[in-house]
Formats: sequence, C-alpha cells, structure tokens
Amino acid sequence: MPPDELARRSTLSRRGALKGGGAVAFAGVSLAALKLPFFSVDGAAQNPMTCRAADVSAREREFVISNWTGYIDPRKQPTSTMAEFQAKTGITVDYNVDVNDNAEFYAKVKNQLGSCDPIDRDMIVLTDWMAARMIGLGWIQPMDKAAVPNLHANIIDSLRDKQWDPDLEYHAPWQSGLTGIAYNAAEVGEVGSFEELISRSDLNGKITLLSEMRDTMGFMLKVVGADPTDFTEDQWQNALDRLKKAIADGQLRSFAGNNYLQELSGGNVLACEAWSGDVIQAQFENPDIKFVVPEEGLSLWSDNMMIPNQATHQANAQQWIDYYYDPVVAAKLAAWVNYICPVAGAREEMEKLDPSLVDNPLIFPDDDFLANTFDFMPLDDRQNAQYEKEWADVTAG
Repeated sequence: MPPDELARRSTLSRRGALKGGGAVAFAGVSLAALKLPFFSVDGAAQNPMTCRAADVSAREREFVISNWTGYIDPRKQPTSTMAEFQAKTGITVDYNVDVNDNAEFYAKVKNQLGSCDPIDRDMIVLTDWMAARMIGLGWIQPMDKAAVPNLHANIIDSLRDKQWDPDLEYHAPWQSGLTGIAYNAAEVGEVGSFEELISRSDLNGKITLLSEMRDTMGFMLKVVGADPTDFTEDQWQNALDRLKKAIADGQLRSFAGNNYLQELSGGNVLACEAWSGDVIQAQFENPDIKFVVPEEGLSLWSDNMMIPNQATHQANAQQWIDYYYDPVVAAKLAAWVNYICPVAGAREEMEKLDPSLVDNPLIFPDDDFLANTFDFMPLDDRQNAQYEKEWADVTAG
C-alpha cells in the first residue's frame, strides 16, 4: 500500500457507526435503538445441520457479506485487499455495509433465521455477544476446519477458547478492539481508573460514557467489585445504582456513541470511555488524546465473521476467511482500520507497510497488555430484555 494511502485512513470507524446521531443526552433524544428489546424467541432455535442450503460455490463464484462501515481498506482500488481476493480466487464479492447496530441487525433477520428461511447473505459480521446468541440459537453454519487452515494456525492466543465457540467452529474474528479510557492531556491530568472517571471532581460534567450497555456496564460491574464475565442479579443492580449516582452527581455530560473524541479534542469533554481504534485515528490529528488502560482492566471484544443458515456460497465465504487470516493480508487491512489485528504474524508484515504502527499496542498488543482484559457474560433472553430495559431507563434519565 502506498504511503499516501496509509495516511488516508477511514474517518468513520466501525464503532463510530454504532450511534450515528452522536451523543445521547439525558433528555429530548430518541433512544429507540438503545431500547430495542430482545423479545423471547421460543421455538426459533434451529439445527444448523438440517437448516442448510446446498452449496453452489463451485458453479457460482460469488458471495454476499454484511459488515460494518469503515471496516475495510478502500474496496474500489485495484490494490485493495478485496480486489486482490477477487483477482486471486475469481470470486465476486457483494460487500454490504448494512450492519449499523447489533440489535438492529438482529431485528432485521430474526424472523427468517428463526423460521429456517434464507437472509440472502453468505456472511455476517457481528460482535461477540450477538455472535454467541446466534450460535446458541443454531442460526450459524459450522465451518469446515480443513477449508480455513489459516484461521486455526494464525488466530492470536487471546481470541482462542471462547466459551460460546471454543473450537472456532462457527466464528472467525474479523477485527478486535479494546474499551478503555481516553483523556485530553492538554486539558487534564491522566485519568487512571474508571472509578476516577465517574467521581473525580475536576471532571464533573466533562465526561462521556459509551451508549452500548455491555461496554459501560462491564466497567460499572468492575467498579462495584463484580466480575463482568460471571455476575449475579444483586451485583448488576449495585452496578446500575453506582451509575445512577454518577448521573445524579452531574458527572456525565452525556452518553455517546459517535463523535465523542471530537468533543474531547475540542475541550467540551476532558475524559471519556473510548474504543481503541477511534483513539488511534484521533491521535493522527491530535497527539494530546491519550488512551489509558484503567486499573479495572480493559474490555476486549471482537466482531466476528459467521456463515448464516441457508447461505448458498459457504465454500466461497470460507475462502474469504482463510484469505484474511494470511498475515500479509491481515497487516494490510490493519494498516487501514487501526483496530486489533487478530492474526499472528501480521505484526512482522506491518514492518514492510507502516513501521510506525508496529509498536502500537492498540493494534498489536502483547500478552502482558492483554493480561488484564475481560469480556461480558452471555445473557439469556430474559436477562437481555431486563438489562437492556433497565439500561435504557437509566440512560434516558
């Protein structure tokens, strides 16, 4: 990739697309996306071994993917990773950027997948908790391990052994990221913990928290001494009460899903909960924006490639997965999107593309950096509905 192309990275990140309306204030703003409930889907579970279509990949060299926006290098350029995949394999890719929110996408496809009907896609890219949900419902096709050898050989250790798919049978991380704290070093001293973020007097009215429930509540659970990967109902309520206190104390300016780093650069916000990829992109324009590993740790998440039931180009989709787990290709993608590269060996390949990114722990974190990361406990339908409602009630004021 030419140096000038490396310099023009996406200005709208995958995570920045989540809430395109910007900050979510405490009143007067629609919270429809936040309030979307996960209604019970009793009877919607499927058996992926029987709810499947014939694979026509051999005669139809194509496949359809749904992904987030700003999550791939420029596709129309002849040297892009996607263009090179098409040239190498002869497979035409119908690449759609129609995933804007996990819950919203779920609502679009749940009736079809729950009834064993096709959704006219061969691959979807969704975040861990939603991936776990869909796999648990039997809506995702298992992959042929022999067809994706690069995945099994090259995925980084920290992304192996997920409790909801320990053998990588149903998912392959596309990109990963970290949730932590960002602050403006030109305006305020370092904010070293989430407890500080929600209580320090010099930050009062000058912080934002993320509008995705699992991001913020994972840290709130940590603040009250609970484990986000295994917590009780009482611990959830304690964490929610602690958040209510921070709101009542006037600590928050808003909940935010987009443009929070612009507020940080402009001085309206002094510190915030932040996604790692957004911070890297912001630092190109404002080096005073700093990312902090909070004392409570970091939330590690992935967006995952999956092949839904009734996909008709399964083999073609698996070729895509195997291609992007080639370290050369993975490095080229990582140089553009700036999230954690899930592919071992890509760091060495990055030396040839953009050495300035090689030592960035937000793209290539080492084992020590990842040692204190955490996930969010998988929720059943009842918990999902309850917790999303209680979260929406609190964030709406």
